[in-house]
Amino acid sequence: MHERTLLRPAWLRWLVLTAMMGWLAAAGAQPMRFVHPPAESANDTRHTYYWQLLQAALEATRAQYGDYELKPYAESMNFTRAAAEVASGDGGRVNIVSRATNLELETRLRPVPIPLDRGLLGYRVFLIMADLQPRLDTVRTLADLKRFSIGQSTPWTDVKILEANGFKLALANDYEGLFKMLGARRFDLFSRGVNEVRDEWLSRRDDIPGMVIERGIVLHYPMPRYFFVPRTALGERMAQRLQDGLQRMARSGEFEHRYQAYKRLVLDGVDLSGRRVFRLPNPQLSSLAPVDDRFWWDDLAAELAPRK
Repeated sequence: MHERTLLRPAWLRWLVLTAMMGWLAAAGAQPMRFVHPPAESANDTRHTYYWQLLQAALEATRAQYGDYELKPYAESMNFTRAAAEVASGDGGRVNIVSRATNLELETRLRPVPIPLDRGLLGYRVFLIMADLQPRLDTVRTLADLKRFSIGQSTPWTDVKILEANGFKLALANDYEGLFKMLGARRFDLFSRGVNEVRDEWLSRRDDIPGMVIERGIVLHYPMPRYFFVPRTALGERMAQRLQDGLQRMARSGEFEHRYQAYKRLVLDGVDLSGRRVFRLPNPQLSSLAPVDDRFWWDDLAAELAPRK
């Protein structure tokens, strides 16, 4: 046994030595640091799932990339500021964001082009004031829908998509302020992702009496949400680790398990069956989007189908 060990092929000895050196390097390296923006308000739960997914991807790559630190930044910040912090490089107070992608954002920041919620964010329903519902029940065409104004936050990717498709928009920078604007009837429709609307309605319905989830329409455009990191050498290593981790989760089935649990949670109480679906092109979708890989996209066919 000892003699055979000594005669081990040179390539195998090299492989073992390389693996040991890699392990020792990882063990001695500083943990890879990830700091994300906190919620924009006490009622803001929009990003909880994505930060949980981030931690799972980092855990899935611990053996290959070493330890990590993951935490939210201590002070609240809106998206514009958070993106600027990431764009500033390795010294930014925040070095990762989770956002719906667009062409400008992909130029400023390094995207990890994997749709984190399988495109769920691109299925849009509306928060409205209840007395508007009878008028919306008469909508049959996209032209009919365009008669209503839509409230959105200025930096959101939806703004670019909706403007390109000819919708009338009312814009504001304050996320919480948009709910108050809806209550004050400053616009007709507050467009929300199907994965956002339930929690937003539940947590604010007492503050905005008469606010309800519209019951008959879905607006859809392909709009993946990605992780974004700095366009630096360190940011590139962060991106490679995240892409590796998410792909590992996809192969193991963990990604799908987490997604299905998330979808059941956020769609609970949001009836999509039999709704009229209006589909829009997304001129902000770059060639990075894995449009031909159906694993990364959910068509919500079962949820949108009319009840039998």
